[in-house]
Amino acid sequence: MFWYYILALVVTIIDQASKWIIIKTMDIGEQITLIEGFFYLTSHRNSGAAWGILQGQMMFFYIVTLIVIAGIIFYMQKYGKDSRLLAVSLGLILGGAIGNFIDRLFRKEVVDFFDFIIFGYDFPIFNVADSALVVGVILVLIVTFLDERKKGKSTK
Repeated sequence: MFWYYILALVVTIIDQASKWIIIKTMDIGEQITLIEGFFYLTSHRNSGAAWGILQGQMMFFYIVTLIVIAGIIFYMQKYGKDSRLLAVSLGLILGGAIGNFIDRLFRKEVVDFFDFIIFGYDFPIFNVADSALVVGVILVLIVTFLDERKKGKSTK
């Protein structure tokens, strides 16, 4: 019935398992080349948000994450049953938010390890939770666009 919560749980489990593997098998700063010049596994820690902003502001992240999680659950309950794509997107966002929240709560930093160089740009290192958050937000934007487009056609 509430399969989107199962999706969030699966994302959280994969996120935490992958971070545990990185912590147990790699030293901080250690790098494994997967595709030379493009994709590496790099053991990294981040006590801030994306691109390292707001370093060390744990109380801020705790409060914001709890508000975001409550908002996502509210939207899942209210709209998740009506749109499968919205439910998937919110499930991904919820799982990603919980995954990084667990890190901040228990480690006081987020474990990152996906390291890409894209067209010469060394993209900030990220993790499974970050990936789920980004994909979830993109899907929310798509759902919103499609919904607005559908509303626009029905009023003509």
